[in-house]
Amino acid sequence: MYWNPSDDDRVVASSEAVACEFGAGLALLHLKSNVYYSLNSVGAFIWEQIQQPRSIRDIRGAVLARYDVDAERCKADVEGLLRGLTEAGLARLHSEELV
Repeated sequence: MYWNPSDDDRVVASSEAVACEFGAGLALLHLKSNVYYSLNSVGAFIWEQIQQPRSIRDIRGAVLARYDVDAERCKADVEGLLRGLTEAGLARLHSEELV
């Protein structure tokens, strides 16, 4: 999958995924594939952020405001997780003009 989003592109959780708390994180189930995924506490925080369409910039800002993390590390980690979620069908990426 091609991944080159802009900071203004929005990400939203897929309706084909369900989540439940699992320890300090979340367990996610992709309903079509019946595959489970797990997220740590930071991943769970990001999952909460994408329950409504949010720009990648806003998601990174929320993570930076909540956690003590270097901005470059945050950018790489947030975008890596969002890419993984979209590739697994757990989230959707779309440009602002499509919202």
